[in-house]
Amino acid sequence: QLYILQGKERTEVAKLGPGDIGAAVKLKDTHSGDTLSARGKQISLSPIDYPDPLAAESVVPAKKGEEDKMGIALHKIMEEDPTVRLEVDPELHQHVLHAMGELHMEVILEKLRERNVQVSLKKPRIHFRETIKKSSEGQGKYKKQSGGRGQYGDVWLKLEPTAPGTGFEFVNKIVGGVVPGKFVPAVEKGVVEAMHEGIVAGYPVVDLRTTIYDGSHHQVDSSEMAFKVAGSMAFKKVMQLAAPILLEPIVELEVTVPDDYTGDVMGDLSSRRGKILGMTPQGRGQVVRAHVPESELYKYSAQLRSITQGRGRFKMTFHAHEEVPRDQAERVIEAAKAAREESES
Repeated sequence: QLYILQGKERTEVAKLGPGDIGAAVKLKDTHSGDTLSARGKQISLSPIDYPDPLAAESVVPAKKGEEDKMGIALHKIMEEDPTVRLEVDPELHQHVLHAMGELHMEVILEKLRERNVQVSLKKPRIHFRETIKKSSEGQGKYKKQSGGRGQYGDVWLKLEPTAPGTGFEFVNKIVGGVVPGKFVPAVEKGVVEAMHEGIVAGYPVVDLRTTIYDGSHHQVDSSEMAFKVAGSMAFKKVMQLAAPILLEPIVELEVTVPDDYTGDVMGDLSSRRGKILGMTPQGRGQVVRAHVPESELYKYSAQLRSITQGRGRFKMTFHAHEEVPRDQAERVIEAAKAAREESES
């Protein structure tokens, strides 16, 4: 069944020709961007290249336990509007809704209300990381005796910072079998699990080398579990001595603005702790490049529109993680503590 729509009027037609805008019903597996063609002529038009979303909000259901209901409604909206994106973030336990701007976000919320789904928006949490600034070493010893067989694991670890972006490296320097080789992988597993939540604010730990160089074992009581716990204990203990710091994601921002607004845009980026990298002429405007902390770009699209009377645009890509200034780090730690308490309650 094919129709031509005009306001509320719906007129059934036998066919739709080139240039016609019409409606079809009962298309179960058809979505935005699909090409419909006759069986004998398999035609597929190039997909539309949609711009990247510029606004992001953490979306939370008004009532606990309605996450599935919210997710189903949002996926229906995404089928209708390909510029809407939903990112499920397991690390920070949040659903991040991406849209083209604040007005677009309001339209999405209205569509959710029409589907009887009530939600609230929050500022998205940022993917901070933790690392260390100096080398340190220490012991982790796990000893437990309860009735029959006990648990015993004892390791000495050395932590060393590595170059940004190198990730994690585990080195085995055990000699003489003081820690049997079969238990060393358990120590590494304990270290890796401890790295999921650092000691500064509970964010993942990156860019360090962990070396196991000494320890001891018990002929009867030692087990993989005991050495896994000992490895985790040693890592947390030694990391406290290794000058732990917070790292924040830095994005590279390219802002295209008319010449008249270049100074205002650069001033705004500097106020967001941005580092201006340079400018490149483009037509009657300039492309301003800068490195800016991701945490400072919340609702930046609205601010840019305000500064440039709607004539500025931007795109951003991840650049690197860099150390968070001390005053900012204290705020991040407090916010992470509050988020943990909220999730536990």
